[in-house]
Amino acid sequence: MGMLNHNVKVFLRVAEKGSITAVADELFISQPAVSKAIKQLEAELQMKLFHRSKKSGLMLTDAGAEIQRLARQMEDLENRMYQTSFCSNNFVGCKVKVASMPTLTSVIMSQVLKRFKATYPEVTVDLVEGTSMEIRKAVEEHRVDFGLVTSPFGNLEAELVCKDGIVALSAEPLPEGSVVDLKDRPERFIFCQPGRETILEVLRAHQIDISPSLLVQQADTVLAMTAAGNGIGVLSRFVADFIPNSLHQYPVVPEISVDIGLVAPNLKDLTPLAKELRRMILEHAQTMPCKYKFNA
Repeated sequence: MGMLNHNVKVFLRVAEKGSITAVADELFISQPAVSKAIKQLEAELQMKLFHRSKKSGLMLTDAGAEIQRLARQMEDLENRMYQTSFCSNNFVGCKVKVASMPTLTSVIMSQVLKRFKATYPEVTVDLVEGTSMEIRKAVEEHRVDFGLVTSPFGNLEAELVCKDGIVALSAEPLPEGSVVDLKDRPERFIFCQPGRETILEVLRAHQIDISPSLLVQQADTVLAMTAAGNGIGVLSRFVADFIPNSLHQYPVVPEISVDIGLVAPNLKDLTPLAKELRRMILEHAQTMPCKYKFNA
């Protein structure tokens, strides 16, 4: 496919890496060849695409950032054309790009991708992880085909996959029937960054401030810190149920329920490969315990 010429492809790689040297190594061409491609594209478009300085290296101009956005859309269209033309040949040489929150990668995507790769061994899968906000941005900018995130879904079209909730975890057993009130001594709570956005939305509505609490980057860290007696872990029920641990689990108030959704600018406009991966994700969700299903 020739929709993206050589110069545009080189530009996209340089814009992403911010380094001519790195792109030359990646594409196995010389640094002068990379520089020449950028200069030719700038001449063709009659605009400056990069600011160049010895201190900060290459940085996109405002116009360059807009060209990058449009070029990404062109790259996405080229990939769609390529996939469609090879549908009858088992998707050979195609790529699907998906973004997922780390928790959802562990619980859902790890199982689905194993099956997907076994079914389509010639397909390249690019998996990007991040927070819900980062993933929504990646989807909006067409850097991935779709994302798997927790609510809220913003302005993206969303298809509900399953549900989750927030629970409290303790190394020592609490009295029978205990419920953990998130307004009670927030400094003793341990939160995980990826799920914090959803939790904060609910707590703000109840005028609950958790700023004194401990915030860590990974769910595994919440489990380890809680097990070591550093406080009460506040975490996704997915993680509490699916990652082995010996912690005691309790409901929280206010109750926090979370929708898990597959998001895209237009779900009907997904590539053939992305539609197939989406189908497998929805099928996998049906095998999960009833308490995670919307119709439970």
